[in-house]
Amino acid sequence: MVERVIIHVDMDAFYAAVEVKDRPELIGLPVIVGGGMERGVVSSATYEARKFGVRSAMPVSRAVRLCPKAVVLPVRMARYAEASRKVFSIFSRFTPLVEGLSIDEAFLDVTGSRTLFGDGRAIAAAIRAAVKNELGLTASAGVAPCKLVAKMASELAKPDGLVVVQPEEVDSFLAPLPVTRLWGVGPAAQQKLSGLGVKTIADLRKISEDVLQSALGKYGSSLALFARGIDPRPVVVSHEVKSVGREETYLNDITDFAKARRKILSLAQKTSRRLRRKNLRGETVTLKVKYDDFSQVVRSVTLDRPTDDPAEIFACCERLMEKTQIGQRPVRLLGVTVSQLAGEQNLFQTGLFPDKADPDQRKRLYRAVDLIRDQYGEAAIRPAALLEEEKEE
Repeated sequence: MVERVIIHVDMDAFYAAVEVKDRPELIGLPVIVGGGMERGVVSSATYEARKFGVRSAMPVSRAVRLCPKAVVLPVRMARYAEASRKVFSIFSRFTPLVEGLSIDEAFLDVTGSRTLFGDGRAIAAAIRAAVKNELGLTASAGVAPCKLVAKMASELAKPDGLVVVQPEEVDSFLAPLPVTRLWGVGPAAQQKLSGLGVKTIADLRKISEDVLQSALGKYGSSLALFARGIDPRPVVVSHEVKSVGREETYLNDITDFAKARRKILSLAQKTSRRLRRKNLRGETVTLKVKYDDFSQVVRSVTLDRPTDDPAEIFACCERLMEKTQIGQRPVRLLGVTVSQLAGEQNLFQTGLFPDKADPDQRKRLYRAVDLIRDQYGEAAIRPAALLEEEKEE
């Protein structure tokens, strides 16, 4: 049986690195990419900022207290998506078996690519060099016989490094590592394992599968295999997009129903545009509301046919608003999502024009609106109701 060769590539501080690439004057400075100062969280940070204890998902306000001289920049998702496409294009030169885990990391099965490009180390090195030379970004990589070990290797390679684990080295590589390095070992599992005297992966190997199952349920069996570097999961070439949406956290809680309605209208417009960019439509519209005490509700409605019509998405959200406490309780976050997706082959939904209108007419209208926004910005053309939003801001 041919031993698999799996590479896990993870871009280093991706969002922040893209910002530094676009603005060379930021080289060497602590840079934080995230939301607003009061409510936002850190999406990415350069290693200069991480030295101060700044981490992803940390409130931006806390990050700035830790690193007062940090340069804080807003998230530019469209720019990062553009850079991601170029990164993944480089991956595809070396193998068609690429499984994207997120915008900035992927598994590559290069078992069948070695005749053309050399062994796993050579391929990983070539990928990292291409990313650096062509895009001005750095990536860390791990090479191993399975996905589990490859990902753990890339984590240890950060930043801008390469760690290769040969098949005969898997046991010795894993043994001294803390058990928290394994997939699925969060705080709850860690506490249970600690009660069994388990701190390292070597400790974990001493525990029988029956005991692990008793403590952790079905996951105990998987954990017993992971502790021995056994992970037969294949590299899955693509993940189907399950939903498209947009959510926003607001600097000041929203207490006014009419203002919340306008915010939701804006989110419906943005979600609709994202659907059209991906040539998708969806049947289920979901409204997410998070209140000031961090409790949240999610309400959904399913249509008869898929849609990408902003008016129809918003009409669904209006009905869903009635099933929430918007206007009665302060709201800190709103989100609109469309799921149960289908492609362009579906008939275009009615809603903005009379039923007898030519569906292609509405398609052309929305495409024209998208083109105008692409060229002149989001505010160039929008519903009249959102003009009130501009006055408030």
